[in-house]
Amino acid sequence: MSIYGLKPRFQALLRPLVGVLYRAGATANQVTSFACVVSVALGVFLLLAHHNQAFFLLVPIWFFLRMALNAIDGMLAREFGQASTLGAYLNELTDVISDAALYLPFALLPGSSVVLIGAVIVLSILSEFAGVLGQAVGRERRYDGPMGKSDRAFLFGLVGLLAGIGAEMGGLLPWVWGAIALLIVATIVNRVRRGLAAPQKS
Repeated sequence: MSIYGLKPRFQALLRPLVGVLYRAGATANQVTSFACVVSVALGVFLLLAHHNQAFFLLVPIWFFLRMALNAIDGMLAREFGQASTLGAYLNELTDVISDAALYLPFALLPGSSVVLIGAVIVLSILSEFAGVLGQAVGRERRYDGPMGKSDRAFLFGLVGLLAGIGAEMGGLLPWVWGAIALLIVATIVNRVRRGLAAPQKS
């Protein structure tokens, strides 16, 4: 089970906006690149301004907007003939770059753990790699949970919201990061196991 399962409904809500963007000349690769640039810029900003936790309120807002942009670039690619090999590379690479940039500032919150955030970042990259390997071996790209990209966005957004409103979480954060790391390990296992069991594409 994963929040990713809600994606079709989210896409349906965004479809009118996607049509507007297409008619305005926007491309899938432009949307993908824009989302990555803003994610990295926000990550750097939070690293520099982490002492003011109110800025972490930007995290849940941006994660929601970024998920919308990720859905939009995919719809532009599939529904308006903009799919490309470059787009496939950009889609995967910018996702892990954006995630790493947005997760890193959480290591500087009071009571947090640089080691555990580093582990979450590395495991997140490995989980997306495990998903992509499904395509590399002639099967489908895997998005299995329980801790996929959308699930991580929800939890980091929630922690960002709590940090932004000044909630005391110092003693809790290492447990949160540890739980997320373990769930990502389970995600990697699920993606490999279900990828092996999936039928070979003809």
